[in-house]
Amino acid sequence: MSLLAPTLQAFFTDRLIGQKRASTHTIAAYRDTIRLLLTFASEQTGTAPSDLDINDLQAPLIGAFLDHLEHERGNTIRTRNARLAAIRSLFRYAALRHPEHAATIQRVLAIPTKRHDQALVTFLTDPELQTLLDAPDQTTWIGRRDHAMILLAAQTGLRASELIGLTCADLRLGTGAHVNCVGKGRKQRITPLTNQTVTIMRAWTRERDGQPDDPLFATSTGHPLTRDALEHRLAKHAANAAASCPSLATKTITPHVLRHTAAMRLLHAGVDTTVIALWLGHEQIQTTHIYLHADLAIKEKALARTTPPTAKPGRYQPTDRVLAFLDAL
Repeated sequence: MSLLAPTLQAFFTDRLIGQKRASTHTIAAYRDTIRLLLTFASEQTGTAPSDLDINDLQAPLIGAFLDHLEHERGNTIRTRNARLAAIRSLFRYAALRHPEHAATIQRVLAIPTKRHDQALVTFLTDPELQTLLDAPDQTTWIGRRDHAMILLAAQTGLRASELIGLTCADLRLGTGAHVNCVGKGRKQRITPLTNQTVTIMRAWTRERDGQPDDPLFATSTGHPLTRDALEHRLAKHAANAAASCPSLATKTITPHVLRHTAAMRLLHAGVDTTVIALWLGHEQIQTTHIYLHADLAIKEKALARTTPPTAKPGRYQPTDRVLAFLDAL
């Protein structure tokens, strides 16, 4: 067995789980990346994965692996960069344990991330959100669960992992109603609830009638919802809602779109971006600026305020003579 195998084991057990206390989602993402890399390297070198050494994972091979992810597996540039981040994390850990491979490790760490287009975030307007909330069949237990889950996600902006990780004890519906969650980076935060959300959640918790440690949103068998199940339920309700709200058919509705929707609703209400960053659990306020770029209404207001001193506020409107001239051309 090579030096790579025990280094890999120590990276996951000592570094990720023991020292960094990484979430199960992070560990799974890193695991999948390393598994794909070892499989690719084994095919390229003809060496069994357990016999691969650090020197077998040279920078050219890592570069070829990243190209393989994009062109053959169809991964996006974002996914490619996320895989590279996992590989870098492993090699930074290996640099401390195996300085004799410093040259190989430094060349891998020097592989740059790939730039990609920054698309505007997708969010739901108030009519679209209301149509989506009306989509679940509330005459059924699952429909009432999905209605409460979508409403809570759109009001609080919880991440998918935070939403499905909620327990019955995380919901406080008394004075100062709020939901408590442990988010990205194991940061704990509380998010206040509106009166409408409190009413719906109070009815749901009475029907749910679970123990404090039970999942707030469970399957019909009592198990926690998985991320795939959450996305499947949301996609199903979005498809049904699109029949009465055609604009929904042009949007891919995911749990993160509900998170974006919560942020945009706060922004439209005049809430400062620093507060929105705290609300969403962003570590850096720059992350919240994506909502400013996506909000055309704010840009319209800014444009109206930047008129010349002698001009009337607002956009220029052509006179009838100008329109007549243009029509005559």
